[in-house]
Amino acid sequence: MEESDRVARRWEDLDIDILVKIFQSFDIIELTSGIATVCTSWRMACCDPLLWRTLDLSMMKSNFIKIPLEPYVYVDARSDKTLNHLLKTSLSLSQGNIMTLIFHFNLYVSDDLLTYTAERCPRLRQLVMPAWNRIKKTGICKAIRIWQDLESLTMPSIANPPYLLEEIANNCKNFSELKVMGPFDNFFAATIITYLPKIRVLSLRCSMLVKDTLISILDELRNLEVLNISHCLLIEIPPPPAPRRIMRELDQCVLDKASRLREFLTCMKDSCIMCQRTRNDEGLMRWYKYEEGVWKADEVSSLSL
Repeated sequence: MEESDRVARRWEDLDIDILVKIFQSFDIIELTSGIATVCTSWRMACCDPLLWRTLDLSMMKSNFIKIPLEPYVYVDARSDKTLNHLLKTSLSLSQGNIMTLIFHFNLYVSDDLLTYTAERCPRLRQLVMPAWNRIKKTGICKAIRIWQDLESLTMPSIANPPYLLEEIANNCKNFSELKVMGPFDNFFAATIITYLPKIRVLSLRCSMLVKDTLISILDELRNLEVLNISHCLLIEIPPPPAPRRIMRELDQCVLDKASRLREFLTCMKDSCIMCQRTRNDEGLMRWYKYEEGVWKADEVSSLSL
């Protein structure tokens, strides 16, 4: 065949399904870097729902410093601008198809950006957002009212959980899965028992947990199927004047109550590196000290990222 007889194929003529397959290998930075502006067919491929079931921002961190007053962090303006651009571009391309949204534990989203996000991914089913420093009560409640399909939430330990869990109870009828990252006290447990009595999966891994709180969960959450307390700093508080003590193993009372669960996930081994870290951090994990991404792990498969 002579050179003049050859037909040159253009990238924009490539089949959309093939383009989507190629774009599935791209990370979020590459997907939002401008490839959607190349041509109409590339734009169509970039908007394919297969690319946007999950928006994973777990590689992004805010550039911040800690401050003594609320919200206890100050985020650099350039860092905010980068997040705004990436998130808004992603939400535009996703066309409302995002079902899982993952934020890094050092990614501090503002109230306005959370609202903007919620309005553009109303079908969200799983939210992983371990950092709430800049989010106010009104902001998260407004988002929850939009996310009526929400089933799973990973959140930090907060001082006043009733407002949030009541909002979830009123708006998210299929909600069944909660992960709390941070100390988990009796007040938090009582709030779950009050507002989310039908919850099926609860993960408290790498947290500080009092034995009486654990017993309350096992006694009161009768629909609970899976409980993860792996690597927890489990504290027993006997009547005074006896001092509190760290439990090195579960007693028969706890094991008997947990026997009704489909899965009761535990690890309290002195040789376990994660158990050692929880004890060293006194039940408030300082994830920044450890390997990147280790915070995303969970013994519950549906919560492991």
